[in-house]
Amino acid sequence: MRIAVAQIISSADPAANLDLVRDYTGRAKAAGAGLVVFPEATMRAFGNSLRGIAEPLDGPWATAVRDIAREHGIAVVAGMFTPGKDGRVRNTLLVTGPGVEASYDKVHLFDAFGFTESETVDAGDAPVTFEYNGTVFGLATCYDVRFPGLFTANANAGAQVTILCASWGAGPGKSEQWDLLVRARALDSTTFVVACGQADPASVGAGGAGTFDTPGTAPTGIGHSAVITPLGAPLVTLGAEPELAVVDLDPAEVAQARRKLPVLANARRF
Repeated sequence: MRIAVAQIISSADPAANLDLVRDYTGRAKAAGAGLVVFPEATMRAFGNSLRGIAEPLDGPWATAVRDIAREHGIAVVAGMFTPGKDGRVRNTLLVTGPGVEASYDKVHLFDAFGFTESETVDAGDAPVTFEYNGTVFGLATCYDVRFPGLFTANANAGAQVTILCASWGAGPGKSEQWDLLVRARALDSTTFVVACGQADPASVGAGGAGTFDTPGTAPTGIGHSAVITPLGAPLVTLGAEPELAVVDLDPAEVAQARRKLPVLANARRF
């Protein structure tokens, strides 16, 4: 299966971000991809109010993404915000395309490194997998990458590929942690990990006062999206700038990896 990774920079404007989804989806389709992955917070960048733009999965923004996927005959994974409890929102991944419809609400909220996601976001409570063109995918979002159990739960539910959408926070050592964690989670689960992050706004001269409501504190992305094999080797690694990458994944490699490294079978003893 050919998969595209759309490393974009979201803005505060959901309509402008839809234009990015439309553009990159068209480019992914032209490159022969059957599925394109966008980052967490594709709908609106962190650092901007989320409550006013959150909408249900049948709302206008999600419907527009659905229409884009239908127009191009390709599956799209994109981060959006849906209504949650007590005035908060859910940090949701929308999956839509020919013969597939799914969503995942981020389970592990980013209450770390000086950011408190739980103040505005209502946590999800369950892993989600979906099947598309004969391949089973699991879903994860950003801070989830620090929790191996979600990745192994997806794998035990049949996932051969884990899609990880992120808007990773910048800071000392954070890029190195990201690289380490996405590779470790591939090894833990013996799945491909397709890790798509927001590009770094600084790479195009953006950011700073006037760009976000809380400049300098929100996790707005560092780039470094990657596609990792089930044995932890990078197939694709991107830099900080916006970019579209396309990669071919062979699900047969997952079965081969699990024969060599049966960590899932061994872990079932506990």
